[in-house]
Amino acid sequence: MINYKDLGLVNTRDMFARAIDGGYAIPAFNFNNMEQLQAIIQASAEKKSPVILQVSKGARAYANQTLLRYMAEGAVAYAKELGCNHPEIVLHLDHGDSFETCKSCIDMGFSSVMIDGSGLPFEENIALTKKVVDYAHQFDVTVEGELGVLAGVEDEVSHAESHYTKPEEVVEFATRTGCDSLAISIGTSHGAYKFTPEQCTRDPKTGRLVPPPLAFDVLDAIMKQLPGFPIVLHGSSSVPQDEVDTINKFGGKLPNAVGIPEEQLRKAAASAVCKINIDSDSRLAMTAAIRQTFAEKPGEFDPRKYLGPARDNMKKLYEHKIVEVLGSENKLANLD
Repeated sequence: MINYKDLGLVNTRDMFARAIDGGYAIPAFNFNNMEQLQAIIQASAEKKSPVILQVSKGARAYANQTLLRYMAEGAVAYAKELGCNHPEIVLHLDHGDSFETCKSCIDMGFSSVMIDGSGLPFEENIALTKKVVDYAHQFDVTVEGELGVLAGVEDEVSHAESHYTKPEEVVEFATRTGCDSLAISIGTSHGAYKFTPEQCTRDPKTGRLVPPPLAFDVLDAIMKQLPGFPIVLHGSSSVPQDEVDTINKFGGKLPNAVGIPEEQLRKAAASAVCKINIDSDSRLAMTAAIRQTFAEKPGEFDPRKYLGPARDNMKKLYEHKIVEVLGSENKLANLD
């Protein structure tokens, strides 16, 4: 059993409480490799922001759980090297699909886990989530549950259609499970294609797709039922069109990729939404930089020469998200 506190990590409880009071959201960035992790820590340390490092079940298998444990411990030390003397870093399991997966992560030093029983019948979702909560809370690990189904594909998570969270179910779910935060569905989705062209309109000046608004009426109803309770938005990448354009310019093929407008994420972050998940944006920033390097320097084969620019481009993206989308520097924790 590895206790996350021995790795220098924290859970989400205090940072979520501060985020709700301050009207901002904590960035939750998925990562799969060292360059992504470096960029996340560089950006969060520079902006003195708490951060959640998210790992899916597939990413954990890709990285190896033992290496991942030391990467998380190293991330804390790296943040201190960069001048953040008391970093607040969470290692979080994203979309855990079973009690066994969640238990394994807790035992290996994760400070937060998500159990995704959203595809199960209501009672089964409650039973599974409570089982994870009962185990996790023995070790002061926080647990995120989910009600409602997000459409889209990301790693092992795949649903053809979304189903909004039912506000009338949230109190019973939160009370009976004891979960620390609740992921909801109000129109976000996984992947780089969050909406079909048929769901969107087109900007007559640019020809770009304009996605439909999120269901803030559902969010408002949930907040009324659960005042002050930490709410989480999954599938919240904005799919920056400049990165998509770069990818397409240099041989990629991402037609009609569209995400969640940043002004809608800012609106959500000012409410009880205190954790916003971002994965696809990072993948796009990384891919765009790598494709451009290969196109402009076709003889390059040193990984540092194309992964380095990719890391720099992701850092720029993360800094933008932390300051301009999720909060502002004067609202963040301003860790010393």
